[in-house]
Amino acid sequence: MSQYWSPIVSKLRPYVAGEQPRIANMVKLNTNENPYGPSPKALAAIREAADDRLRLYPDPSATELRETIAARFGLTVEEVFVGNGSDEVLAHAFQALLNHERPLLYPDVTYAFYSTYSLLYGVEAIEVPVDDGFQIRLADYDRPCGAIIIPNPNAPTGIGLPLTGIEALLAAHPDAVVVIDEAYIDFGGESAAGLVSTYPNLLVIQTLSKSRSLAGLRIGFALGQRPLIEALERVKDSFNSYPLDRLAQLAATAAIKDEAWFETGRRNIIASRESLVRELEALDFEVLPSQANFVFARHQSRSGAAFQAALRERGILVRHFAKPRISDFLRISIGTDEECARLVSALNEILAA
Repeated sequence: MSQYWSPIVSKLRPYVAGEQPRIANMVKLNTNENPYGPSPKALAAIREAADDRLRLYPDPSATELRETIAARFGLTVEEVFVGNGSDEVLAHAFQALLNHERPLLYPDVTYAFYSTYSLLYGVEAIEVPVDDGFQIRLADYDRPCGAIIIPNPNAPTGIGLPLTGIEALLAAHPDAVVVIDEAYIDFGGESAAGLVSTYPNLLVIQTLSKSRSLAGLRIGFALGQRPLIEALERVKDSFNSYPLDRLAQLAATAAIKDEAWFETGRRNIIASRESLVRELEALDFEVLPSQANFVFARHQSRSGAAFQAALRERGILVRHFAKPRISDFLRISIGTDEECARLVSALNEILAA
């Protein structure tokens, strides 16, 4: 430990991102990126804005982008918050909305950043176990709490919750903020965005990294009634007034408006996911039901770590989590059909050996 560190630093368990390879021709199925690329309109917006205006600061309020998001979800611009990726939006939510005298609740098998942020911001948290099928049991959240955060679909399992369950959770906790993290919602889930006007305790967080193919620009947003959004704004403006640069704002606006490109891409990924699930099950993998752009699978014959290493030797990256309950699973992002075919071929080779 460095003598210059603040006391909190030695206690942190930083989030470990998926490998970004420096090796050519790797099949990259480890970070849930979209294999089909962003809207051509988003790329055109970037090219058109790459000029002398970059010497100027961007709009700190990202007004046009927020107006575009608001129009898509039938909300007002005052009910939309944007940030530098949904991870930053989540970080602001932990500071602004989730730190109370009573504990924060979230699943024990879920996005690792929740525990990281809890430590970083001193949020007392309780991990609520998922069941033996890795399902989130909303009845288990029927206990005193200061706030709740749940990903829907969950990560890394990919399992989704019905909108009726989310609404029942909101109604059962009228005095607690409920954050629904919808990073993967566009691949088969039911968004809670339509409940924002009804429930003042609901905050919905989404990202443009997955279904809009803009992971490289870092754009996330939150939807909620004005008091929740104002809390996020107060934290943001005490931290960084310009979280989204000019190019990101323009590209995001264009991407959201290009509904046809979005719809084609997400449908392609859903079709490829269902095809890959059938291929994996034919190889005797257990595959959890997924509503995301990845699948979570395990095989009785080998550990998850052994599969990950063998695939990497064959030029294919997948994600393995060395954590209790899920250490035998692989999280496999949905790539192109060609990439999925290469994965299946490699798995056949590994199993035959």
